[in-house]
Amino acid sequence: MSSPAIIGWSHGKFGRSESPLPQMMADVARDAIAEAGLEPADIDVIHVGVFNNGLSRQGFEAALPGTVFPELARTPAHRHENACATGSAAIFAAHDSIAAGRHKTALVIGAERMTQASGHDVNEVLLSASYREEEEHYKSFAGVFGEIARQYFDRYGDHSETLAKIAAKNHANGSQNPLAHMQKDLGFDFCNTVSEKNPYVAEPLRRTDCSMVSDGAAALVMAAEDVAASAPLAVTWRGMGNANDVLPLSQRDPLEMAGARAAMEQALASAGIGIDDLDFLETHDCFTIAELLEYEAFGLAAPGQGHTLLDDGATEVGGRLPVNPSGGLKAKGHPIGATGVSMHALAAAQLTGRSPGIQIETPELAGVFNMGGAAVSNFASVLERVR
Repeated sequence: MSSPAIIGWSHGKFGRSESPLPQMMADVARDAIAEAGLEPADIDVIHVGVFNNGLSRQGFEAALPGTVFPELARTPAHRHENACATGSAAIFAAHDSIAAGRHKTALVIGAERMTQASGHDVNEVLLSASYREEEEHYKSFAGVFGEIARQYFDRYGDHSETLAKIAAKNHANGSQNPLAHMQKDLGFDFCNTVSEKNPYVAEPLRRTDCSMVSDGAAALVMAAEDVAASAPLAVTWRGMGNANDVLPLSQRDPLEMAGARAAMEQALASAGIGIDDLDFLETHDCFTIAELLEYEAFGLAAPGQGHTLLDDGATEVGGRLPVNPSGGLKAKGHPIGATGVSMHALAAAQLTGRSPGIQIETPELAGVFNMGGAAVSNFASVLERVR
């Protein structure tokens, strides 16, 4: 089996885009292929991650690259959808096809255009990633995570300040990332205060506890070992993990994030390391409560004790394990299909000393965690630089 490597990547600016989805996809695909030192005709297979689900009238997004690059018109192309883990689903499928020897190279594109839809429509689309038969009454995905936060507060006490510290940390990091949707350091006091500019969205979650509605696209070029050997840059997988959990919140304890824990445990075990061996972690902070629960699910802190990591600065850049140096979904933005690809692309950029924002000093191992739904579909990667 070949060990696939990432040999090229590209990341557009997240935020509000006037470009149509095919153009957004084409821009990042072109740049990623060029960075890999390849031509479009060198790509053996295309994997596209787009959630859509009503955000736009255009479906069948796997066919779009072939409309822009004539060389790719007959290249096999597959579209993936796995809620907010859509991008990672596309990456893992590309990895498997290369590892199995079916393909030498793969182009992975993650993209979403969300801002042209109304707030009501976005809420409806995102709520489809919950178990609507029981959870429709939450009215939005923020409502789902607001319920999870309420359960956390009931069990462990009010941790509004902890959530505000997570938001402030990620906005401080995002303020230095030119690709981020929001490039503003909001500060702890603003994030911790309910105000006209920071109202409750789904109590106890405030606006600063929720990721933004964003447009964006990112792309990776992945290759087999013999192709990657001649590439100027290469980042490979030291470990991988993928696990699901049951969809209805009523059938599990959502505070355990058991599927997330299982995916990260698989990735760390296959890498032969512990969580503290990572040099940084890009993790799925769709809401600040999600990042807090991930600290505990990954074993960085005991249940109910994730706040201690914020109290001692462990997850800040320069701390024990920097978390979301890119700004995370919270500040960078969360265009659904692009998110998993973005996380892997920016982790690869960090490992090769080419981060567009904060650059961590000489990192060797990166963790990436991307989830779909409320920790229902879970993907974890341990990435390391080859050169």
